Amino acid sequence: MTAERTQVAIVGAGPAGLTLAHILHHHGIECVIVEHRDRAYVERRLRAGVLEQGTVDLFRALGLGDRMDREGLVHHGINLQFEGERHHIPLSELTGGRVITIYGQHEVVKDLIAARLAHGGPIAFDAQDVTLHDVTSSRPVVRFRHDGRERELHCDVIAGCDGSHGVSRTAIPATELRMFERVYPFNWLGILAAVPPSLNEVVYAHHERGFALHSMRGPNVTRLYVQCAPGDALDSWPDERVWLELKTRLATSGGWTVQEGPVLEKSIATLRSVVMEPMQYGQLFLAGDAAHVVPPTGAKGMNLAVADARVLGEALAEWYRNGDRSGLAEYSATCLRRVWRAEHFSWFMTSMLHRFPHHDAFDEKLQLSQLRYLCSSKAAATSLAENYVGLEHV
Repeated sequence: MTAERTQVAIVGAGPAGLTLAHILHHHGIECVIVEHRDRAYVERRLRAGVLEQGTVDLFRALGLGDRMDREGLVHHGINLQFEGERHHIPLSELTGGRVITIYGQHEVVKDLIAARLAHGGPIAFDAQDVTLHDVTSSRPVVRFRHDGRERELHCDVIAGCDGSHGVSRTAIPATELRMFERVYPFNWLGILAAVPPSLNEVVYAHHERGFALHSMRGPNVTRLYVQCAPGDALDSWPDERVWLELKTRLATSGGWTVQEGPVLEKSIATLRSVVMEPMQYGQLFLAGDAAHVVPPTGAKGMNLAVADARVLGEALAEWYRNGDRSGLAEYSATCLRRVWRAEHFSWFMTSMLHRFPHHDAFDEKLQLSQLRYLCSSKAAATSLAENYVGLEHV
C-alpha cells in the first residue's frame, strides 16, 4: 500500500469538491481530490443550470469565469405562468441589479477540472473501494484503490463532497447524525432538445395537468421539464407524448407555445428535500449533496454546494493561517442557516407550482391565489427575487 500525505483530502469531484480545491489552492493549501467515477462520466453528468449572483462572483474571483462569461446567458428575470397567462418577475429590478446566469453544471465542472489540472492539482478519477478512517482523530485517512494499486491518503481534514449516495455520509455514525427528509409524490421528466429556446427567459408553469418548466442551456439548446408520476418509466414517455404535454402545459391564451426539436437527452428525476445535521463530525466536513438535497424547482442545489465550499475553504484558510478553529467549529451551523432558507424556498416553489395527488379544487384555488399575489405585490415579488438570485447574507 502506498502511503501519501496532504493537508486536505476531498472526496468527490462535483461542484462542491472542485470549488473547495480551487479555494484551497488560492490560499496555498495542499489537497487531493478522490473521485469514484471516471472523468468522462463526471463531465457529462447533466444537472442544474442556474447560477446565483454569488456563485458567479466567486468563480470570477478565483479566475474560473472566462468561459462562463463568454457562453453563459445572463437573465434579469423569470416568468410565472398560470391560467394561460405569463407574468414577469424582474429579478434585477427588485434586487438592486443582481442577476442569474444560465450555465450548465456539467460545463462548470469541465471548467473547474481543466483549471485544476492546469495548475497541477491532483485528481484521482475512477478511485475504487474508497473508505474513510479515523475521522475523529487529528490524522484521518482516506483509503482507496487507484491505477491498480492500494493508496492511503493521510491528511488533517476530510471534505466529504461525494453526494447523497457517497461514502462520506455513512462514515458518520447513525447515532451522531439526524436526517430530515421530505419525498414529493411526483417526478420530473426532463429533456434536452436541439432547438433554440422559445423564450429568452425561464418559465415556471402551473397547469391543471401538472407543472412544466421551460429553460435553456445555450442559444441553440432548450432544457424542458414536465411533472410526471413517481412510477413512470422513460419508455412510457416517447418524444411525441413529451412534446404534447409541453405544448399543452406551456401554451398561453394568446397562442404562444414551445417549439419542438430533436431530443438529445431524456431522464427522470425524483424530487425530495433532505438535510443532514450536523454537517461535520470530527475532522470530516460534509458539503453539497452529501449534506443536503433540494428539489430543483428553486434552482438551489449547485449554488448551495458552492456556498458550502466557500464557508469551508475560508474556515480552513483561517485555521492554517493563524490556528483559529472557530470557523471550522461553526461550519455546520453557518451552512445550515443558508441550507434551511434554500430548503424552504425550494419547498415553497414546489408546493405552489405542482399538482399533488391529494389536491382538490380548494388546494388549486390556494395555489392560484398565491401566484396572483406574487405577481401583483412588489413586496411578495421582491421576496421571491431575493431568494432566487441568492441571498447575500443568511
